[in-house]
Order: sequence, then C-alpha cells, then structure tokens
Amino acid sequence: MPEVTFLTKPGCHLCDDARPVVERVVADHPGITLQERSILDDDALRQEYAEDIPVVLIDGRVHSNWHVDADRLARALEKAEARA
Repeated sequence: MPEVTFLTKPGCHLCDDARPVVERVVADHPGITLQERSILDDDALRQEYAEDIPVVLIDGRVHSNWHVDADRLARALEKAEARA
C-alpha cells in the first residue's frame, strides 16, 4: 500500500497548518500509512528540503510543499491506491 511521509521541523507554522489536513486526508484512506519525520533528524533531508517544508511525499515522491490542498492530496492518494 502507498506510504505518505510528512516532512516537518519544530517551530514551523506552515507545518502546523498542514498537519491536520494531511492527517484528515490520510485517515480517509485506511490502507495508507503516514509517517512524520523532522528534517532536523536527517542531514540529507535537511539539505534537500530545508526551504520547502512542509513537504508531503507519496511513496518517496514529492507531492506538495509549503501548502497542502486536501482535494489534490485525496486525488493523489486514490491514484496511488489504484496502482498498488
């Protein structure tokens, strides 16, 4: 099943805004797992995404950054489920 990774860091107000959107959309897709990771815990993630957080990855690919559109994320998850 598809996996969503939500990249954040402490003190990120955009992350705080996006988190409930991501959690709500993923909750509507019970077979999809959600993992939240801080970019501060991984040097490679910090270098790649420091200016882009929050970032939503679907199966390791960037879906969105800065702002999460619930409808767009839901459609992407439906497509990911269909491919799985």
